[in-house]
Amino acid sequence: MAMEVTQLLINAQSIDGTVRKHAEESFKQFQEQNLAGFLLSLAGELANDEKPVDSRKLAGLILKNSLDAKEQHRKYELVQRWLALDMSSKSQIKAFLLKTLSSPVPDVRSTASQVIAKVAGIELPQKQWPELIVSLLSNIHQLPAHVKQATLETLGYLCEEVSPDVVEQEHVNKILTAVVQGMNAAEGNNDVRLAATRALYMALGFAQANFNNDMERDYIMRVVCEATLSPEVKIRQAAFECLVSIASTYYEKLAHYMQDIFNITAKAVREDDESVALQAIEFWSSICDEEIDILEEYGGEFAGDSDVPCFYFTKQALPGLVPLLLETLLKQEEDQDLDEGAWNIAMAGGTCLGLVAKAVGDDIVPHVMPFIEEKISKPDWREREAATYAFGSILEGPSADRLMAIVNAALTFMLNALTNDPSNHVKDTTAWTLGRIFEFLHGSTIETPIITQANCQQIITVLIQTMKDAPNVAEKACGALYFLAQGYEDIGPNSPLTPFFQEIIKSLLAVAHREDATESRLRTAAYEALNEVVRCSTDETSTMVLQLVPVIMLELHNTLEREKLSLDEREKQNELQGLLCGCLQVTIQKLGSEPTKYVFMQSADQMMGLFLRVFGCRSATAHEEAMLAIGALAYAAGPDFAKYMPEFYKYLEMGLQNFEEYQVCAVTVGVVGDICRALEDKVLPYCDGIMTQLLKDLSSNQLHRSVKPPIFSCFGDIALAIGEDFEKYLRYSMPMLQSAAELSAHSSGADDEMTEYTNSLRNGILEAYSGIFQGFKNSPKTQLLIPFAPHILQFLDSIYMEKDMDEVVMKTAIGVLGDLADTLGSHVGGLIQQSVSSKEFLNECLSSEDHTIKEAAEWAKHAITRAISV
Repeated sequence: MAMEVTQLLINAQSIDGTVRKHAEESFKQFQEQNLAGFLLSLAGELANDEKPVDSRKLAGLILKNSLDAKEQHRKYELVQRWLALDMSSKSQIKAFLLKTLSSPVPDVRSTASQVIAKVAGIELPQKQWPELIVSLLSNIHQLPAHVKQATLETLGYLCEEVSPDVVEQEHVNKILTAVVQGMNAAEGNNDVRLAATRALYMALGFAQANFNNDMERDYIMRVVCEATLSPEVKIRQAAFECLVSIASTYYEKLAHYMQDIFNITAKAVREDDESVALQAIEFWSSICDEEIDILEEYGGEFAGDSDVPCFYFTKQALPGLVPLLLETLLKQEEDQDLDEGAWNIAMAGGTCLGLVAKAVGDDIVPHVMPFIEEKISKPDWREREAATYAFGSILEGPSADRLMAIVNAALTFMLNALTNDPSNHVKDTTAWTLGRIFEFLHGSTIETPIITQANCQQIITVLIQTMKDAPNVAEKACGALYFLAQGYEDIGPNSPLTPFFQEIIKSLLAVAHREDATESRLRTAAYEALNEVVRCSTDETSTMVLQLVPVIMLELHNTLEREKLSLDEREKQNELQGLLCGCLQVTIQKLGSEPTKYVFMQSADQMMGLFLRVFGCRSATAHEEAMLAIGALAYAAGPDFAKYMPEFYKYLEMGLQNFEEYQVCAVTVGVVGDICRALEDKVLPYCDGIMTQLLKDLSSNQLHRSVKPPIFSCFGDIALAIGEDFEKYLRYSMPMLQSAAELSAHSSGADDEMTEYTNSLRNGILEAYSGIFQGFKNSPKTQLLIPFAPHILQFLDSIYMEKDMDEVVMKTAIGVLGDLADTLGSHVGGLIQQSVSSKEFLNECLSSEDHTIKEAAEWAKHAITRAISV
């Protein structure tokens, strides 16, 4: 088989499709018939220096993909499959992999490193392959250098794959010692130094204990800082990447080193290769991110012995850091505004300056204003653009009071630049900066309005004019208009935009129809702005919004008529369909209530027909948007929506079955809720199908976990709609809710992301309970719920005791306590009295500063009092 495997691996890379397909099928067969033999022959191929490089690299890649996958459920299957292989085959495969580390071919060694790490990721947590780390460490002292390089690379990947608690501290110390020694300037081989520096980057998460030890930390920091001065650019870049990671992982340990790091980063930003300079700026962005998070979490008020002190590194560095960043703004690239993925030193410097402004607030203003005032009118476009970029970057962070006078003085100047500046770059950045002014300094919370009767017309005229400019500039003007409209969201009946409404809508539609509208995200920006202008409009303009409906419907109709499209055209068309469905959703929300509802609903049949046709096009984005629009339509139509259900139901079911594009599934679950609220008991004929699919979704290990909380709250929506008819689903839904509740009750020690997910899961479960109790209220069948009460009270008590509920969960939880008392009355009075929730938790909610929690608690208190007194 060995010869045949080589040939198959070469054939699998053939340009001839038939040859390639045949090779892939043979592999599939071999794998299904004899997995151990298949993996062993791949490992043998990878380790054999006499085989062609291409076949060896592919062998390694197939091997790696046999051990890992992106999707959680697939990954789990592959892990179980590997663990089930016989020990002898696994030992041979691992021996081949370790042997490959001494191959003279760099690509092959690198592939083997990654595969070893994947195997370690499976076996080390199972207490298997205990000799791996020892044997890798013994390699470090080997010559030739390429073996050392490959071993360091392997140790790096291993640290990336395995969680720190799986490796004993003694081994961690030895790995770090080997890695840091490999980084040392005394190491003569640059490939070894580079591999060691990259390995340290991946191993930093393991270094907790070492960073707590002053001597060890000093040594690691010294070696990293020395590596930033290596003659080899890749080593310098990798060393700065380590510093960036240290900034976020070990922020509180940095005070002693900051002066040296400032000098090193400043030198790199001013003099080094761009790839290195970008990482040096990233270090300061990381420091700012840490400080912004700390200050947000503690609201800027620290007790003397605060657990997470803020060292105010950014504030101390201002006098040197701000001039350094301002210099970078002058290093723009000619075409950066036209390339969506562009990233260069000027953009990194501006981004960092924005973070500095958020971290230090008002203190940044005096450091930046002289630069802006000096450069804003210079003949060289680079100076004008840099000054505008600096201004735009510091608008979020400082207080409105500090910025108001400056912005008012600058506004006319900027509108003028937008009309008259000859440079596309300057106009692009000016329009972006205007958008930032409207985003942060305009709206109902700002005391002194920037936009007044005196300048409103000029602002709108200039923005409309600018929308005819080059696509990149026009896109930023649409963005500015978006924030301008958003600031008037809570204005009441008289919006200053009303006199210009028709002209704005006309101009935005014209932008969306431009020949070049697909460049620079222009069309998307135009529709986003249109939606925002409609969403924030007042009743005065409702007739104009009504006139917009047939226009958008016709556009959507036209996209559905076009056939024989190339792949690229189809993609653009699907994006356009999504935008148009989004636009219709906003108009439905705007017009679907009195006094416009009657006229508007005359278009509902036609609109629904279009949405159903969108489902015929295979595009997740368009499906998602059409689903959301249908949800809005159901809400507006109320019980009348029932006439669409026979036709719509199959698409609803398709959406609920769409595990692959889980966002579509999540949105569909939300729409089931909208339909339940609209149809109430008229939804009953469809409930068997919907409930079956929702229960299937919950049991699936393929569905993304984020969809599960909304499914639970959907149970509540269904129960509310159909009341006691939910009885037949209790025996399926209640055990599911119970086991999910047990899982989500205890989350101590979880990271922020997990805590957030746990809270959304709790909220979904509680909304289900709430809907079920309210649905059964006043029905003779309420006694069916009595057996579930002890468990629900236990769940409420345990999440209260965990002390990590967010405010949303708090409100839902206290509501469920009230629903329980309200629906079951005296049957649960005694149980409730014994629970922690009815005393401590209730009292905590009664004294909450959040008035919605307080109201819910007061209602719950009455319900409990009634239940107990009966």
